Amino acid sequence: MVKDFSETGYWTLILGGSSGLGLASAKKLASQGMNICILHRNPRIEMEEISSHFAEMKAMGVELASFNIDVTASDKREVMLVDLKRIMGPEGRVRCLIHSVAKGSLKPMVTENTGTLSNDDFLITMQNMAFSLYDWTASVFKAGLFASDARVISFTSEGSKKAIKNYAAVSAAKAALEAITRSIALEFAAHGIRANCIQAGITSTRSLKMIPNSEALIAHSLNRNPFKRLTRPEDVANVVYLLCKDEADWINGAILPVDGGETLN
Repeated sequence: MVKDFSETGYWTLILGGSSGLGLASAKKLASQGMNICILHRNPRIEMEEISSHFAEMKAMGVELASFNIDVTASDKREVMLVDLKRIMGPEGRVRCLIHSVAKGSLKPMVTENTGTLSNDDFLITMQNMAFSLYDWTASVFKAGLFASDARVISFTSEGSKKAIKNYAAVSAAKAALEAITRSIALEFAAHGIRANCIQAGITSTRSLKMIPNSEALIAHSLNRNPFKRLTRPEDVANVVYLLCKDEADWINGAILPVDGGETLN
């Protein structure tokens, strides 16, 4: 089988690639010959399962590098990019930067108990789930690691536009993520970099299960989706793959719904 990215020297750098949409995207791209670099933040107890996923991708015949670091740590980012440049070699280039960071506060604004949303909660969520997209895009660019035709892809949600209980900090971060994506699409275009957001439908991931009352969100999604099922990580990964192809080079600055028509109702 001919693989789209074999022998291109292309790499995908995935921020948050050990689970969910990031991991599904890594596996899809690896199956098409894309070399993979994954940044993740996991405790030692989870590493056995994560390592099995990494081994699965290596078995596809691609190179894989992984770094267990905090994506918001600027000093570690610069050191890691030096390591990645060495690993990729003189011909290697980052074709795609995928932002799949899901670290944020899920707290109510009003409650009779302690634990309401604070300014610090907003700051931490925004830094991880929005500002880090620009930080990494700028750093990869300054390091000269992007391919001449590169793609920046991030994952947003309907919550960027609609209010959901306990989701205020993440909602704000998703709205900011979309705004930052549009600006990257505008200001980096002259350097061959395209940037787009994928707005996934309700997807059964670890991040979804962390949202209070997620069962109600799932039920609502199943009821209004024309196909009467949730979005799967693989559905989103397929679109990531399409955006990485040469034929997608005229898609720039878009917010692409990947939800089977869920938001039509």
